[in-house]
Amino acid sequence: MTTPVGPDFIALQVRDLAASRKFYVETFGFEAAPQSPPGAVVFKTEPIPLALRVPLRALPEAGPLGVGMVLWIACADADALHDRIVERGGAILSPLADGPFGRFFVAGDPDGYAITFHTARR
Repeated sequence: MTTPVGPDFIALQVRDLAASRKFYVETFGFEAAPQSPPGAVVFKTEPIPLALRVPLRALPEAGPLGVGMVLWIACADADALHDRIVERGGAILSPLADGPFGRFFVAGDPDGYAITFHTARR
């Protein structure tokens, strides 16, 4: 079959893997998987794995990465996660609001990726 099925794995290329790993764990609250391949860190996310990795090709030296791409990450409580990210010094790019997938906000990472977090529907 030649028809795409859908996302199966998501990896963001970052400029500094150690710094980004620390930010995603300490500020966003992701949990790193016990093992990751060389040059990457995989997080315990479901149903689709999310990873950070060293670039496969040269990235721009400056400016935000991922412009034009929107990544939505489900969480248990967008309001609580928003407050925790603010308390930990994270950048909020778009305030809490109600949207098509429920309560959401957008936060920035060290490379300028805009990550949308939303309360998962049960």
